This record gives sequence, structure tokens and C-alpha cells, in this order.
Amino acid sequence: MPAEDAHRVVCHLDDLLAERGMTLTALSDAVGVSVVNLSVMKNQRARAIRYSTLTAICDALGCTPGDLFSVESPTVNGT
Repeated sequence: MPAEDAHRVVCHLDDLLAERGMTLTALSDAVGVSVVNLSVMKNQRARAIRYSTLTAICDALGCTPGDLFSVESPTVNGT
């Protein structure tokens, strides 16, 4: 399995921001994380997240980690 396909975790940050009428810049200001790092997460390119960052994002968005992330079902033989 290639490194970029090593996980099935999907980030729903874009949806949560849209539902709340919040911009990535506003979230960045609220949680103290750079727009670039939040963008990496939003675009499914993040490889890890600190618990403190996760907690701050959930507090700012009024959500839980389960709202922010989900796990896709595994595919069998790449299908």
C-alpha cells in the first residue's frame, strides 16, 4: 500500500466551516493554527494532528472529533 493511501480517514473541515458560515482564516485566528496547516488538513493531505489542535478546532466549531473525521470503508482489491 503506497504511503499516500495508508489511511482511510476523511476530514470534514470544509463542510463544518460551510455549515457555520466560517472561513478558514477565522478558524485560524480562533485556534492559533496557521491557515496553511488548516488547509493541509482540509484538503486531506495532513498526516497527523495534535490532540491540543483537535480540541481547539472542536471547541471553535462546536463539534466533536467524530463530526470532524470519519473513516471510509476499506476497498477490496482496489475496487
